[in-house]
Amino acid sequence: MSKSRLVKSKDKIIAGVCGGIAEWLGWDPTLVRILYIILSILSAAFPGFIVYIILWIIMPAKEAAT
Repeated sequence: MSKSRLVKSKDKIIAGVCGGIAEWLGWDPTLVRILYIILSILSAAFPGFIVYIILWIIMPAKEAAT
């Protein structure tokens, strides 16, 4: 059993980070986006923004990963 790699999704609103996480988990992208926003707000928003930027930089694009 091999788990797929975590990559940016083509189903994106900003950078494809939440869409990629949703594909990796097998969840609905809208649910992941809403949960990410709620988690970011509860953590005073700044850490969530920084994590998103870091993931945007380090997550490979879908074409490069396959």
